[in-house]
Amino acid sequence: MRVIICGAGQVGYSIAAYLAREENEVTVIDRDPALVRQINDDLDVNSVLGNASTPDVLERAGAAEADMVIAVTHVDEVNMVACQVAHSLFNVPKKIARVRNQSYLETAWANLFSRAHMPIDVIISPEVEVAHAIMERLEIPGTTNIVTLADNQVHLVGVLCDETCPVLHTPIGQLAALFPDLPIEVSLIIRGQELIFPGDLDQLLPHDEVYFFTDHAHLRRALAAFGHEEPDARHICILGGGNIGLYLARLLRKNHREIEVRIIERDPARAEDLSRELYDVIVLKGDGLQREILMEANMPHADAMIAVTNDDETNILSSLLAKQYGCARAITLVNKPTYNTLVTSLGVDAVVSPRTSTVSTIMRYVRRGRIKALHTISDGLVEVIEAEISDSSALAHQKLDTLDLPENVMIGAIVRGKDVLMPSSNCTIMPLDHVVLLAQTGRAREVEQLFTVQVDIFN
Repeated sequence: MRVIICGAGQVGYSIAAYLAREENEVTVIDRDPALVRQINDDLDVNSVLGNASTPDVLERAGAAEADMVIAVTHVDEVNMVACQVAHSLFNVPKKIARVRNQSYLETAWANLFSRAHMPIDVIISPEVEVAHAIMERLEIPGTTNIVTLADNQVHLVGVLCDETCPVLHTPIGQLAALFPDLPIEVSLIIRGQELIFPGDLDQLLPHDEVYFFTDHAHLRRALAAFGHEEPDARHICILGGGNIGLYLARLLRKNHREIEVRIIERDPARAEDLSRELYDVIVLKGDGLQREILMEANMPHADAMIAVTNDDETNILSSLLAKQYGCARAITLVNKPTYNTLVTSLGVDAVVSPRTSTVSTIMRYVRRGRIKALHTISDGLVEVIEAEISDSSALAHQKLDTLDLPENVMIGAIVRGKDVLMPSSNCTIMPLDHVVLLAQTGRAREVEQLFTVQVDIFN
């Protein structure tokens, strides 16, 4: 597949790295010579220096033969015009654009991105993606991450194991005997910088982050098995009233009227705007690193602090202060990948990343065919794949204990109609089943061969 990526920043770089590993023909466009040099040095991709929205630059990038354009520069208008030019002049079949300005996304202007006007097939908003990721963690308290699959029938859940976790030092293979009526499949352990795809003899240790599959009906019981029975949040404080904070507050007021929401915003003018727009939200003007403001936000009785300013260090420090002053839980926005593993070890309960959320969403639209969903976790090192089994699939009519899966690929669940089956040796995969797998990034082509499909563009 020939893909043009407009923008060599963190998101563009990550997408290029994924696609290049899978032997796609990738060209990256950016106007910053330093970013172009870096991507040339690090990745096996082509690069073009220039403005991604101009016809001559897109032509040099091979737009006439491209299957897809993914526009993720830092400027919304460049992304939109790049897709328009790719469609109008080069007839590129599929266009994906990152759009951050929420004004473009208002329902009143939904017709803007139709084929008759500005033909963009998929619009990705990092702010919206991050807000929804935070909402998932709030609605399922105790989780560091949660991925929902198969029409909400299956969840991949990440939790931290502290010293009170009931199943510490228990071999993974014994969990089924300990909880015979509880469908749990432990598929990944993150121990510091190490990724472990566990076998039956592996054990959980304090401070591990463990990922397990379970079905929707048993989600709360499964969390309790790992020592997480946190109550639902009723008092929430949002630090940062930018696009993410505003969108999150709107979601909370729309879907959870019973929750008391407070926002801390440092900029006085922005705080006034928030007060007018969110009439039933308490808006505090001040610095989230000051004790007086945190106390005014009632931190000793808060169920969750959600730090979503534009500054990673402010988010991390304010989250730690909130926990110190008595807040039950802290969810922190982090842009720099180097901070991700550090933050949870300091005591922050969950981390969200705009880059990871955006890349994961875009990759769902790049793979199709029998691949029904794709998500990335652990900063893109691991992929979660949901695929439908066809009659011609290599997996059809095979028992799990006879499968020769690639290394670091694990089946987490099988969905058959309304039934969710956890993997067992005598389980047979049938046509039309939806199989959910966990795979180390870079194994995607081997996984897709199991389903006898190619990496394809969605229909």
